Amino acid sequence: MNNDQQELVASGRRHDRTAIVLLIVVLLGLPIAVWLDVRSLTQSLVVRQANELNSMISSIRRYYSANVVARVLSQSGGEIKVLHNYDAVPGAIPIPATLSLELSAVIGEKQSNLAYRFVSDFPFRDRATHALDDFERSSLEALRAKPEIFPLVQSTFRGLQSEARLISPVIMGAACVSCHNSHPQSTKRDWKVGDVRGIQEVTVSQPIALSLWSFKFSLVYFLCVASVGLAFIFMQRRQNASIRDVNRELEGANQFLAAISMKISHYLSPQIYKSIFSGEMDVSLQTQRKKLTIFFSDIKDFTALTEGLQPEDLTALINEYFTEMSAIALKHGGTIDKFIGDAILVFFGDPNTLGASEDAKACVRMAIEMQHRLAELNIQWRKRGAETPFRVRMGINTGFCSVGNFGSADRMDYTILGAEVNLSARLQSIAPPGGIVVSYETYAHVRDLVAAHSLPAVTMKGIAREVVPYAIEGLMAPDGTTLEVFSEHSTGLDLYMDLGRIDKSTSESVRSVLNQAISALDRQKGQQST
Repeated sequence: MNNDQQELVASGRRHDRTAIVLLIVVLLGLPIAVWLDVRSLTQSLVVRQANELNSMISSIRRYYSANVVARVLSQSGGEIKVLHNYDAVPGAIPIPATLSLELSAVIGEKQSNLAYRFVSDFPFRDRATHALDDFERSSLEALRAKPEIFPLVQSTFRGLQSEARLISPVIMGAACVSCHNSHPQSTKRDWKVGDVRGIQEVTVSQPIALSLWSFKFSLVYFLCVASVGLAFIFMQRRQNASIRDVNRELEGANQFLAAISMKISHYLSPQIYKSIFSGEMDVSLQTQRKKLTIFFSDIKDFTALTEGLQPEDLTALINEYFTEMSAIALKHGGTIDKFIGDAILVFFGDPNTLGASEDAKACVRMAIEMQHRLAELNIQWRKRGAETPFRVRMGINTGFCSVGNFGSADRMDYTILGAEVNLSARLQSIAPPGGIVVSYETYAHVRDLVAAHSLPAVTMKGIAREVVPYAIEGLMAPDGTTLEVFSEHSTGLDLYMDLGRIDKSTSESVRSVLNQAISALDRQKGQQST
């Protein structure tokens, strides 16, 4: 991780800590702001109600002083009358209905947000008819049907004004009934006690702006939260932009590393490559002892082959040979150690193993399949102009080796060392062209898989014990017979015959061709002798 990436990570951590602190402040600030607003709203409502009540009482006192007390005092002991038109009679005072009507004007004059209204659909004849709206008419009808349902409330919003209307009934008492049923100006003379004569309505209005300002602390809180949120979004976007830039750099670096690792994979065996890049194998100078099965192959007379082929043709043939043999080795689970000129070194048992016996069997199966495939390749190469076929000798040995990283701290190689490796190379050297020779240690593991015969014991340089090699004849069929393979390639001859693949339908034709070839060889021999 470079300095820019480290700085970005540190900056991200600082931002995270800042975000956590801000979140805590925000969470703590909300209940505080709400509590302050509720306290402020409660205080303002109490103060407003006190002011309004004080103003209303003061207005009623002034009205009572001027229109009731003053008129009574001015009578100086004379008769005091209670009249609806009291203002026309000296010393008279208003009846309750008149008092209610005039109080509506008194209250509305002093209170801008409070109105009082006393209305009836049966006014005296000398008074103007009251105009009723739909709510008042429906409320009057409902109260006359069921007076006990009051109060009736209607809430509305008009522009930036909130309004509430409360209606309650005006119920006739005994004095009211007596007055109205006998008064000459009354328009209804059959009133009864408990009848609803009219309604009184209280209307309270409140500007929305004033209600909103009651939540000033919450508004300030949300403005602060919005500011913090916008600042955080801005910081987050900057952080995201920086992260995107770093991600693009990392993506480019990853693509570069992927390309490099893909190139490196061509220089390592797939098992070793996987172990290193998965972290299973530590890249250090260390080895361990393991029981392995080692395969060593070499092309017979390769130096002579190089003299008969152009470098370009030879390169194409040897690369195709290595490609085909490597594919077979990987198919059977072998670890390709290296290519030494025209030789191939493969081992089984590291880094993955199925056990010494199964590793040996896999190695022998691989060697037999390699010889079969080489025979097919020789036919193809002969058709492409390669006159001399490839004849490969193979040696296999099983034993303990040192396996791991060998070399220096700057340059190392994952390989195997030990006398058993040298023995597999010696076995290869005594194998016939196209043949496979194994040590007794290997043969002991594969004796139920292949048919083989022992060769004379030999003493090899660097090997202290006497070695008894075994030449592999072929795989064993399920019935115990040997699946023999005949292969011979030379100038004018391409012969590859796998008896395990020849069935009864083709055996006669093969026999016929071979008999014809033998007859032709006999005739040629007779002609040459004469």
